[in-house]
Amino acid sequence: MTEEQSPPSKSAVQDNGMAVELRGISKSYGETRANQNIDFDLRPSEIHVLLGENGAGKTTLMNIMFGHVLPDEGSIHMRGRTVDIASPHDALDLGIGMVHQHFSLVPNLSVAENILLGSRSNRSRLKPQAMLTETSDLAERFDMPINPNSLIQDLPVDLQQRVEILKVLYRGAKVLILDEPTSLLGPRQIENLLGILENLREQEHSIVLVTHKLAEVMEVADRVTVLRGGERVTTIERGNFDERSLTRAMTGGDITAVESDHTEWTDETPLLEIRNLKAPGEGADRLDDLSLIVRPGEILGVAGVEGNGQRTLVNAICGLADISNGSVLIGGNDMTDADISHLRETGLAVIPEDRHTWGLVLDMTLAENLALADIPAGNYNRGGLLDWPKVKKRARTLLEEYDVRPPNPNVLATSLSGGNQQKVVLARELSRSPRVLVADNPTWGLDVGAIDYVHRRLLEVKATGAAVLLLSLDLEELIKLSDRLIVLFRGRSMLERSIGALDMDELALAMAGREDEARVTV
Repeated sequence: MTEEQSPPSKSAVQDNGMAVELRGISKSYGETRANQNIDFDLRPSEIHVLLGENGAGKTTLMNIMFGHVLPDEGSIHMRGRTVDIASPHDALDLGIGMVHQHFSLVPNLSVAENILLGSRSNRSRLKPQAMLTETSDLAERFDMPINPNSLIQDLPVDLQQRVEILKVLYRGAKVLILDEPTSLLGPRQIENLLGILENLREQEHSIVLVTHKLAEVMEVADRVTVLRGGERVTTIERGNFDERSLTRAMTGGDITAVESDHTEWTDETPLLEIRNLKAPGEGADRLDDLSLIVRPGEILGVAGVEGNGQRTLVNAICGLADISNGSVLIGGNDMTDADISHLRETGLAVIPEDRHTWGLVLDMTLAENLALADIPAGNYNRGGLLDWPKVKKRARTLLEEYDVRPPNPNVLATSLSGGNQQKVVLARELSRSPRVLVADNPTWGLDVGAIDYVHRRLLEVKATGAAVLLLSLDLEELIKLSDRLIVLFRGRSMLERSIGALDMDELALAMAGREDEARVTV
């Protein structure tokens, strides 16, 4: 607790004008203390940002506020009145809505159907035209235009998120909790979302924004509360914080900025080469005659709004895409459609975008996850059986080297925070000394400390002479780490520049598909 804001009194409850107050919230999971005596309040017409490293207790606190989780201790108050929130239905009845990081939409239903689905009133559910009218009126009222007839599966991620926001607004929410809402958005989409939040604030909504991106905090936060280790560190008013002070509050110290030397490439033979690749994908997420090269000791960044070929590109390199034309070469060898075992033998390592689905088996131990790539190669074979003592010994070494907490090979991957889960993926992939590394949004959903750790590891891989293909929706990250940058739009390379020759206006045009104004040059 710091001097910026003293804790609310635990004495008699009185209406102090707060939209929501959490008082003395504590929650434990076994021996893990997720929240410890936390006080948090939200004013009317305010954007209050909740910051903290992975595992700091942010999600637990917000899940308590929304009724997903019951606290062990503490109380919740609205306008000075003690309220019981035992479920999300209770929260919605009180005017509290939550937009989760992973959407809960039905892909094959329309926008209107998703917005009205599950609503207790469902005033228009049996009248299709009334559904469309009601949905259109709602979107217009909150300045979030969207076609109510569109199927969710046909919408880009930012419009799907808009539907999620409209869902909770339709249910009468005046308090909105948004959990990492910009993690999958491009720059323009983030700008649009922040504008929506500011507009909602002007319409007297109160918003809790959970994010790890400090630039967004500086843009819209009226106040910031920082959690560390399950405890509230500080709450700071706008005008009294900057990125450095917030970083110190989150981590307990300064983080030295990562610097890349932005190497100018030579004429060395590429370690990774894509030649005239064509492959189908969902919507615009296809490849259309794409070519690129990544040389030894180089990071090639891939920019673009999500869904413009990035997923198909990764799948094509990993042998998972249905390639109709072109080839993938690793170290000069044609590896098009090769199986993953063969690809790994050539020195390919992959940090997948979704560490939960593709990076880890959550119900396996850390030792088992770290051994997944080596067991098929027979590295732990002892007389036809797995050498489990050797597996666990190697796991302990890697867990300590990559600073995974706890460094216990016997714990399940699902019990770790997001940052520590990502470190397990890094440990497995990078410990193999890859020649080619594909890093697909490697810092997605991570806090500032974990992001810094991943960046340093990527630069270490580059320094070994490996080729790194870095895909990210975070332009700042791409510009910081990459030596060259390409922009994908509908599966085609719209722009290619060295970082030293990059023009931000040209980059924005390329991301929007303005080929006439953003030319491809090497």
